[in-house]
Order: sequence, then C-alpha cells, then structure tokens
Amino acid sequence: MAHARTIWEEGRESGSQVVALGLAVSFSAAGADLLLYDRIGLIFDVVFVLLCVALALLVAPQALFTVGVLPPLLMLATFTLLGFTRPDAIAHPDDGVVQAVVSGLGTHSVALFVGYALCLACLAMRRRVAEQRARLTD
Repeated sequence: MAHARTIWEEGRESGSQVVALGLAVSFSAAGADLLLYDRIGLIFDVVFVLLCVALALLVAPQALFTVGVLPPLLMLATFTLLGFTRPDAIAHPDDGVVQAVVSGLGTHSVALFVGYALCLACLAMRRRVAEQRARLTD
C-alpha cells in the first residue's frame, strides 16, 4: 500500500535555489519595511520568521544542512548590506558598518531566535519522518 506524502516529505528544491530564494525574500522584506517605515521593523521580522519555516519545508532532503545554517547568515547578509547602504535603518545614523550590523542583530534577535528555532524544529521533524518512512519500506 502506498503512503500519502506529508508536508514533511514534500521539499524538493536544491540548496542553492533555497539560498537564492532566502536572500531575495529577505532583501525584499527589508526593502518593503524601508519603503513603508524608513526603518527595519515588524514587517521584516514577521517575514523572516515565516521565511525560515518555508525554507525548511522547501529544501530537498540532501540539502537539509544548508538550510540548517542559513537563517543567521540571511540576517547577517541583510544587515551587512544595510550597514553599508542605510545604517540608520538598523542603528544610529552615526554608527559604522560593524556597529550597525551588531545593533541590527541585537534589535532583531527575537525574530532570529524564533525563526531559527522553528527552522531547526521543521528540519528535525522532516528527518524523523524520513527515518520512519524508511523503516516502513524496509
């Protein structure tokens, strides 16, 4: 008897595609926040958390590690870009790049923690379901 696939088994995107998608959505969310509020705020945080979960569900099983390390790197890349171009959006206008990035990461640490925790939880569940499915087919 064939088993129906679950949401935990659906991911088929390669690691590089997921990284590109993550960067595009993260930069877009930051851009939307800048357009609406001239600072990085709640829109970015909510989109970031949802993005972390979506990436964990979209990635192919052989690229789970890539997504497992991706959330902090996505936020770091986004805030580094903002540190060079618009430090006032994540920190004090007079801060340098490094200080702006550190301030941004500190300010948005709750979103990073929640997004990363949910991402890792999804990846753990996907791995567990895959192992159980493999045991059933043996």
